[in-house]
Amino acid sequence: MSVSPPAGFRAALDRLNSAQKSPKGAPAYSRFVNRRLGRLFAAAGYTAGLTPNQVTAISGLFTFGGIALLAYARPTAPVGVAVCLALVIGYALDAADGQLARLRGGGSPVGEWLDHVCDSAKIPLLHLAVAVSCFRFSALGRGEFLLVPLAFAAVATVTFFSMIISDFLRRTRPVAAATGTNAPIWRSLLVLPSDYGLLCLIFVLLGAGTAFSAPFCVAYAALAAANALYLLGVLLRGYRAMTALGVTTPTAATGATAANGAVATSAAPGPLAPPAPAPTSFMPGVNVRVVNAVRGGRR
Repeated sequence: MSVSPPAGFRAALDRLNSAQKSPKGAPAYSRFVNRRLGRLFAAAGYTAGLTPNQVTAISGLFTFGGIALLAYARPTAPVGVAVCLALVIGYALDAADGQLARLRGGGSPVGEWLDHVCDSAKIPLLHLAVAVSCFRFSALGRGEFLLVPLAFAAVATVTFFSMIISDFLRRTRPVAAATGTNAPIWRSLLVLPSDYGLLCLIFVLLGAGTAFSAPFCVAYAALAAANALYLLGVLLRGYRAMTALGVTTPTAATGATAANGAVATSAAPGPLAPPAPAPTSFMPGVNVRVVNAVRGGRR
């Protein structure tokens, strides 16, 4: 039985509230703040007639606008607040596009591709913008502190792609998928330092008193160190998981397909078979919001 589309903002919000993803693995800010903001933006976008890709584009305008402001403008208290707000809104809209797609009945390969491109760009660019601003406007840019944003960019990028490929490989192997949905709050709090949303918030300290104020530098360096430790855990856990998968052997269906293919190639030519259906995801099986940095949920 088909479900009628919601009519109006309140109906759309109620539909989204009853169709949320499991909070398992989500850090605290993404789980308790960003998804809720995303629901509000998704319901508003639905009421305004926006498509998920248009919401993704608006998210990119806020996110990359905030990154450009960070790299270009001298860090002051107003600039820090503006950067923080732009990143927070961009992140909330990044959660809204996927929720809007589910509200409209599903996403598309181009939407998932666009979301991946934006995520893979913003993760390193944000830290590179910190390095550029530090070099241009602070004496810290002539010392060892400049290594912190460069290292943070590398750590965040490796974390993102290692979790994406681990999830992809796990879902394309003939093994039983994990079905647990238990999501204790303490676990969300434990991984909070890895939350992209928390990173967005600390930019409010950027120009508190002086450019690259001591509170900002301490908070940013602490997050960099915490994310390096988190990456170590991700890599160890991923290595054990991939080792447990072992070598994939051909399944009975695969063997039958290969045999049928061999027979077909030796038989006389006949009518062409219909083309295989297009994949629904440009990276089949990947939960694109498994990583908190982009965490919030696309398709």
